[in-house]
Amino acid sequence: MNSGLPSSVRLRLLEFLIQSAHQLQVRPIVKYSALSLFSDRFCPSLSRFRPSNDMESWLLHPLRESNLQLFSLVSIWISSKIHDSQPLSVKSLKLLGDKMIKEQHFTTRDFLEAEVLLMQVLGFEIGTANIAFKFLEELFVEFEGVARVGQLVNFEASMDIMDLLYEKEEASPLYYSPRNLAASILACCYVFEFAAQVWHFFLLHFFKFVTSCKEEDVLNIVRDILKHIFEPSSSVEELQASFGTYPLH
Repeated sequence: MNSGLPSSVRLRLLEFLIQSAHQLQVRPIVKYSALSLFSDRFCPSLSRFRPSNDMESWLLHPLRESNLQLFSLVSIWISSKIHDSQPLSVKSLKLLGDKMIKEQHFTTRDFLEAEVLLMQVLGFEIGTANIAFKFLEELFVEFEGVARVGQLVNFEASMDIMDLLYEKEEASPLYYSPRNLAASILACCYVFEFAAQVWHFFLLHFFKFVTSCKEEDVLNIVRDILKHIFEPSSSVEELQASFGTYPLH
């Protein structure tokens, strides 16, 4: 998912989006749908976008970081329209933009223009059904239903892992398989919660039954998660012991 942006700019934009979502107090599904729209789809598509009327918008040419911050807020706005019965108002987004975007002042009309442009860049395909967070929510609910220990796994920790993965550019290919990624994040949360206990192999079989994910695929992504966002030494060793015969190195 090469965004074509310098790593430092990409990181600042994703931190801006995550911080904005927290400031707006949106639900997790709104935040992660916005991250998917903006980071996974909008930014990588910009280099291929050609306006149908051959008229270049000042929001895209030149493409300033402040303009991309506007598009990240618009991603949250669109996501809220998809998932909330009472979506965010453009007024609330503009107030936040006035406070957080320092280099440029954007009007309500700019927000409306940016919304149309973002949807044009995405080809008006703004569905968010196939994102890792939705699969993760479903897996947690099902896991709690089949295992008492599932009620002790920290769902907040899983969202922290997802945020960190989005901020790591080298980890972005993991999002090509959102179902496998969701299973792997749940596996990480389980192991870190119960590292001192015997690994329950039923969890891998649970993933295979519920998601049709291959056990090896889940474990490979767990390895990558550890490599990208955790200290590799002790965590990998503990995980290796828990996973038994499955190699993580």
